[in-house]
Amino acid sequence: MKILLLGSGGREHALAWKMAQSKNLSRLFIAPGNAGTATLGENIPVKVDDFEGIGRVALDKKIDMVVVGPEDPLVKGITDYFSSEPNLKHIPVIGPTAKGALLEGSKEFAKEFMIRHKIPTAKHFSVTDNNLKNGLEYLSCMQPPFVLKADGLAAGKGVLILDSLAKAREELKAMINGKFGQASSKVVIEEFLKGIELSVFIITDGESYLILPEAKDYKRIGEGDTGLNTGGMGCVSPVPFADKDFLKKVEERIIKPTVEGLKKDNIEYKGFIFFGLMNYNGDPFVVEYNVRMGDPEAEVVLPRLKTDLVNIFKAVAEKNLLQIKVDITPQSCATVMLVSGGYPEAYEKNKEITGFENIDDSLLFHAGSAIKDGSVITSGGRVMAISSMGNNFQEALKKSYKNAEFVTFDKKHYRKDIGFDL
Repeated sequence: MKILLLGSGGREHALAWKMAQSKNLSRLFIAPGNAGTATLGENIPVKVDDFEGIGRVALDKKIDMVVVGPEDPLVKGITDYFSSEPNLKHIPVIGPTAKGALLEGSKEFAKEFMIRHKIPTAKHFSVTDNNLKNGLEYLSCMQPPFVLKADGLAAGKGVLILDSLAKAREELKAMINGKFGQASSKVVIEEFLKGIELSVFIITDGESYLILPEAKDYKRIGEGDTGLNTGGMGCVSPVPFADKDFLKKVEERIIKPTVEGLKKDNIEYKGFIFFGLMNYNGDPFVVEYNVRMGDPEAEVVLPRLKTDLVNIFKAVAEKNLLQIKVDITPQSCATVMLVSGGYPEAYEKNKEITGFENIDDSLLFHAGSAIKDGSVITSGGRVMAISSMGNNFQEALKKSYKNAEFVTFDKKHYRKDIGFDL
């Protein structure tokens, strides 16, 4: 099969790495890709939201399948575009329709979906410019901390957790007035659930599903989970507290009703579903849905997956997922994200990256990297993830931290306490 993978981050490098192991893959194209994906296939300089350009590549390269990495093209309707174009509709796309992608694209849509299908989640109230006064009053009736979420996509940065009522009211006004652009023209105020977070992943063909390894991501830039939110600073899988009983609750109360709910609502869905969960007094609650693999979660989940990923995607496209058995290694995987100095605020790019040749017994997944004049340079805030396997997460982390020292670029930063709360 010839596959076109859309995206340019660490998730896409991990997907490319896993697909490249398949005997059923003949050629892999990545648009636009990064310095890491260039070693596994052919990078093509097309943006993920340039649907016409992607369509031309698919026809020119005689693509058999499109795999969508990031959420943005899914929310904008890449799957619908392919199915509506006569010369493209024969090419299956791994990723939901725009309606299905609203599970991530609109916090309010996701909340209403969960309420409709009796999926456990925190209480909420939606606010726009038209009912801002009601929103401010709603905050006054809540107990801190206060959770404010931009309704739309905000690159993982549209969630604020605030201890002060005055600050929450101030930030609600700022969000409605464009703090996160159009994404926060509507804001979801949410009840705060105190617990420990984890992520669970499935892939579905719209009828059945396969459960993939769970993971725990670390979002804050600072150690001890302090400072600003990022796209993710590190990750471990499996999650020690997610035992069989807890994961059974997740499947019965959350996964099954989500897949059944999509069918009941006549929403076509072929692709990944990422359940951001809170373990609240031993019970799982949905914090958020994402409609793709996580990043850096993909960098710990995919190394633990022994099943051929291309076979899984083929079964999804053919609605034949029941025929696939998932084989997962019991070993742990842990990743540490190296980021540019200043991230998630202003940071410099075009810093040369060196030291790859010293990496030993770890996987290196490029995220914000590019090739310029034969050198690998930084091109984003999150630069690369170093993933390692071990008999437990501590052993895996030890390898990742050792190798994190070898890769160098100006103002390199990484958290040294991944897994501190486990």
